[in-house]
Amino acid sequence: MAITADYHLHSYFSGDSKTPMEEMIQKGISLGLETMCFTEHMDMDYVYVKPEEQGMFELNTDSYLYELATLKSKYEGQIKLLFGVELGVQPHLRRELALYAKSFPFDFIIASSHLCNRKDPYYPSFYEGRSDEEAYREYFLSIPDNLKAFSNFDVYGHLDYVVRYGKTKDSEYHYETYRDVLDRILTTLLEKEKGIEINTGAIGYHLKDLNPCTDIIKRYKELGGEIITIGSDAHTPENIARGFDRAAEVLSACGFKYYTTFENRMPEFHRI
Repeated sequence: MAITADYHLHSYFSGDSKTPMEEMIQKGISLGLETMCFTEHMDMDYVYVKPEEQGMFELNTDSYLYELATLKSKYEGQIKLLFGVELGVQPHLRRELALYAKSFPFDFIIASSHLCNRKDPYYPSFYEGRSDEEAYREYFLSIPDNLKAFSNFDVYGHLDYVVRYGKTKDSEYHYETYRDVLDRILTTLLEKEKGIEINTGAIGYHLKDLNPCTDIIKRYKELGGEIITIGSDAHTPENIARGFDRAAEVLSACGFKYYTTFENRMPEFHRI
């Protein structure tokens, strides 16, 4: 396996996973991973559709850090375990996100768009009464506002996440259709010296491509981008490092010779 670091992982500290962190770690070791960076969900002011889900994406960061530190000591010498977080960004949370990001000694921070104008693209209602193209464009147009509001992150997560849930998914989706806004997003990320991730979780949604699509990755490289992490977005052990060989092929095809890891918020580059 050319890529030995999974930088997008969830355990039962994330509201949408029930897997103990130690089970994830043991699976990672068995797969031959050298590094696992947990990136538990923290979505402040999330819009919950079901009352029983209220608060499920608000991370108990102290408990998470304590367990990770305990397991880091237990598995020392077998695998490197790092402290990350996936922050759901919304423009009105500028102050809350800035304070939170500075309050803990994170190794790595992913910024993600899980809500678009206070709506969750996960639900069919986001696409009702309009084409997928219209829905996808609304999602992409919301990202520049997120980037203006918040900068204390390392990579932007699954940049075209929205295509996982559209009526046609990514069967009719092409970079060129949204080139104007996507190039603006990529240019802003480069100006802020931020990276992107290849998220292989797309495989579980039966997409034709990974997230983001190959043309976005290629364009990021053309514009001068170098910082790119690889994450499975696994919430269960069987999905850890899924599709990493494919991710390595995509990286190489797009002109990358290295992938990136972070520790203490500092990037390191590893040959593919």
